[in-house]
Amino acid sequence: MSEADQGEWSSKDIPPTWAWANFGQVFVNVTSSDRKLKQKSYLEAGSYPVVDQGQSEVGGWTDDASLIHPGPLPAVIFGDHTRCVKYVTEPFVQGADGVKVLVPQGVEPRFAELALRTVVLPDKGYSRHFKFLKATQFPVAPLNEQRRIVAKIDALQARSRRAREALDAVPALLDRFRQSVFAAAFRGDLTADWRAKNPDVEPASVLLDRIRAERKVRWVEAEAEKARAKAEEKARKAGKAWGPKDDAKAVSAARKKAEAKYTEPEPVDAEAEGLPELPEGWCWASFGEAFHVAVGATPSRREPSFWNGDVPWVSSGEVQFCRISTTRELITEAGLANTSTEVHPRGTVLLGMIGQGRTRGQAAILDVEACNNQNAAAIRVSEAGLPPEYVFHYLWLEYEKTRRLGSGNQQAALNKSRVQAMRLPLMPLGEVEAVVERVEAALGGLEPVSTALEASRDRLDTLDQAILAKAFRGELAPQDPDDEPAAVLLERIKAERAANATKKKAPRGRRKLA
Repeated sequence: MSEADQGEWSSKDIPPTWAWANFGQVFVNVTSSDRKLKQKSYLEAGSYPVVDQGQSEVGGWTDDASLIHPGPLPAVIFGDHTRCVKYVTEPFVQGADGVKVLVPQGVEPRFAELALRTVVLPDKGYSRHFKFLKATQFPVAPLNEQRRIVAKIDALQARSRRAREALDAVPALLDRFRQSVFAAAFRGDLTADWRAKNPDVEPASVLLDRIRAERKVRWVEAEAEKARAKAEEKARKAGKAWGPKDDAKAVSAARKKAEAKYTEPEPVDAEAEGLPELPEGWCWASFGEAFHVAVGATPSRREPSFWNGDVPWVSSGEVQFCRISTTRELITEAGLANTSTEVHPRGTVLLGMIGQGRTRGQAAILDVEACNNQNAAAIRVSEAGLPPEYVFHYLWLEYEKTRRLGSGNQQAALNKSRVQAMRLPLMPLGEVEAVVERVEAALGGLEPVSTALEASRDRLDTLDQAILAKAFRGELAPQDPDDEPAAVLLERIKAERAANATKKKAPRGRRKLA
């Protein structure tokens, strides 16, 4: 198929009063060469929109009136790199790199823009899509029928737009419901009946004391094992024998040193900090007091032997209020050994620490043993004997607050100390389990709603495309035998362009023919 082929259409698909033309025949390229604005100069707000080839209709703003595009309106913006199409009716500033500003000539502007949207452009490579587009053919209706088609499509798209707006309001409602469930859970409202039925359970303060004691034992044992392994290696290098008695002696000495070295985390003084009052039997704890918190690392990308191994490695971009059972990348044992990251057990909760976007403050649960990069904190919840969902739900509730903890610096970020200092309401273990069960029961209906929402959006996209396809087969608006045939219209456009070509060439950067 050549670049000038008619794509999925053929002559029998269009009415007899229609004709074929390529986009190069009906679009004048008025791209400005001297009034482009680079992305680094975009403002968050301003007097004039900057239209570029990004996905949003407006890429940014500027107050510089001298940059307003000099070409006529309306215009069609085509992104040569991204293949996007935008319709502009108000003064705008052209974004840099790959933006083509096209003005329809002799045809209804919206008709030409909608026709362009029906074309599926193949990947022709960087900066070659516009060349392909100019040679691509599309069906042209008589001018009056073009206007009828545009009016019909606009009416149908208005209905589609209202439906999208209704669908777009649903996620905020779901978030509001989810947050209300979390808030009720961590205020104690969700399990008030549980506490009434279980008045004599072990209080959270006792649970916290046990967690603290177990954490100390794990830390001391880990330090003792590191010291034992170091002593054994030293002995073997010196050519000395090493046996069970040497092991026991090294471990005993290391334990004493580790116990003397261990620093107990400071308990939370809820009254002094002005923390909210909790239900009876609950207590406040810091993350650093209740859990081991670790920060990961990234093996060198310059060393191929560190990558594509068998060890799951989580990047912060994968931490999106989800469960992680597989990772995008794997590292090798060599990558693990040469980096300060460590493998965390299932049930560890990851917390995104870096990023201006949505990443910072988001959480995920590890359903697989994995290590992580330096932009996420690993909170070993399962080691404390608590269900990871408990901390995961609380971090989701505190998402906006957590993001504020990492703001104020040149680069918005959390760090290990800030994560350890975060506060968590702790409740008796039985109530923790009841909270997790009831929260997940309450939120169980959200996933089907989200799935149905995405399906509805997909159906709207399909419907919009079906309307366009029907329109450009001549099936959307009625034909009028008294309309001037499209072939006559195209001949007139051709004559006008030929006449313009004989005139003095427009100044560089203001207008040129496509």
